[in-house]
Amino acid sequence: MSGGATRKQALFVHNNFPGQFGFLAEAMVADGWICAAIGSETATPVAAMPMARWRTARGSTPGIYGPATRAEADLIRGRAAAECAMLLRNKGLKPDIVIGHPGWGETLFMEEVFPEARQILHGEFFYRATGGDVGFDPEFGEMDQEERFRVHAKNATLGLAYLSADRLVCPTRFQASVFPETLKSRISIIHEGVDTQAIAPREGVRFTLANGRVLDRSAPVITFINRRFEPLRGFHVFMRALPALLKAVPEAQVLMIGSEDGSGYGRTPPEGKTWKSVALEALEGQLDLERVHFVGRLPHGRMLDALAVSAAHVYYTYPFVLSWSLLEAMASGCLIIGSDTAPVRDAIVSGESGILLDFFDIPALSEALISACREPERYSAMRRAARAVVTTEFDRRQICLPRWRSLIDETVALGPRS
Repeated sequence: MSGGATRKQALFVHNNFPGQFGFLAEAMVADGWICAAIGSETATPVAAMPMARWRTARGSTPGIYGPATRAEADLIRGRAAAECAMLLRNKGLKPDIVIGHPGWGETLFMEEVFPEARQILHGEFFYRATGGDVGFDPEFGEMDQEERFRVHAKNATLGLAYLSADRLVCPTRFQASVFPETLKSRISIIHEGVDTQAIAPREGVRFTLANGRVLDRSAPVITFINRRFEPLRGFHVFMRALPALLKAVPEAQVLMIGSEDGSGYGRTPPEGKTWKSVALEALEGQLDLERVHFVGRLPHGRMLDALAVSAAHVYYTYPFVLSWSLLEAMASGCLIIGSDTAPVRDAIVSGESGILLDFFDIPALSEALISACREPERYSAMRRAARAVVTTEFDRRQICLPRWRSLIDETVALGPRS
């Protein structure tokens, strides 16, 4: 690895690189930085950036105390990532700054490998047993004391990583608010943003289902996107709102985009089941499944096509990390019907740029969906306002990238760590 003595160097560390850092890494390379990256086997290279991938063969220690499981796994991954860092160091990398996501433990030992490098870490979340995603939904019962210990213990390695950082970048105000007071002075709020030039309202788009049926704006289409269908993202609430919608609007179609299997961010479904199967069993005979289309995870372009034909996009979430899909739906000019929870309020003002409803009020959601299908012109101003929010507050090129550049310059200007 070589370059002029005056060229600054940066190391990106992310389990699924480029993750939130793709646009930033590309911009820094274009600005003349010497950049490298560390990621797991799922990471994807960025042009002109050397990459080292870590892998681990060891699982958790048999019989380990439950709340310690995550910390042990993070430390193991951190050690593997440190080996990658040492490899890059031996090839000549001497970063002025390390920019990383600490969520899997990879950044834990970067300070030991590159003691002079400044650090900016992605502050995605700080877990708590109250006031966040855990314990929000009474349907799933109260937590016992051991569960509270487990939630708190998730911060063990996160806290260590955050304390090693010169600066933390939280995507939203809510995410910043859950951090301890001792860390808040280090936080800058900068979202990864949306490419509003590439993602915008489009006319004449058609979405073709696997059975050959074509959906377009001639009949109302409701869209719902989860990385994995789960209660934390309101899947159970949305499904229960559908019978009334489908009965009242016989021409309505519903596009369910996301994975049905695997674990999501929240609790796991009952053994041998998925949250989809749980919902369908509970609603047996109440849904016209010829009009509710589970299309799986889609390539990004196909997902944007679905948003382009949407009469309303539903986004519900517990108090947790805001999904990028919400901002892309807003940029696409969708009518947003969301949960009146803190993360969503960071992007939507109810009655102006969308409709926010009590998370647990299923009839209210049904009524809002019916109205969106029956009176689309009523919500034209909300659609325009939703896009305006993204272009003025979350535009990647005009808003987010300049803020990142300023933060990096300020942090590097502090000089090497002593």
